[in-house]
Amino acid sequence: MPTDTSQPTAQVQGSTPRVSTIGEELLITGNVTSKGGIPLDGQVQGDIRCTSLIIGEGAGLTGNVIAEDAVSGGRLVGSVQARQVTLQSKSHVEGDLFHQSLAIEQGACFEGKSGPLDNPLSGETAPGDRAATKPQLVF
Repeated sequence: MPTDTSQPTAQVQGSTPRVSTIGEELLITGNVTSKGGIPLDGQVQGDIRCTSLIIGEGAGLTGNVIAEDAVSGGRLVGSVQARQVTLQSKSHVEGDLFHQSLAIEQGACFEGKSGPLDNPLSGETAPGDRAATKPQLVF
């Protein structure tokens, strides 16, 4: 019986990290961390840290992103820190982008600030940039 090799399988040491898909009908409230890539087709209300994030056309994220590569084709409200950021033509982004490389396709909607950051994966925002930090309640 042939084996389907088109779908990701459990990670073998030394192989490519696995992909964790957030499907269309899934709503996650809370932070998400992955050592691999995340195709986001559902909704997340929280921060995402991963290797690669791809936000699909019908998907939404309300939270911040730290990733090697971040591609948005859907709705994103929050800041992004990534080496490479791509806003696809149907994306709607409200927030600040910190990056080494930025591409914005014609038709994309972007409301916020954009600026280079030497090490976007450090989790630190640009020096003196208070707009990129959120106030926090401490109990």
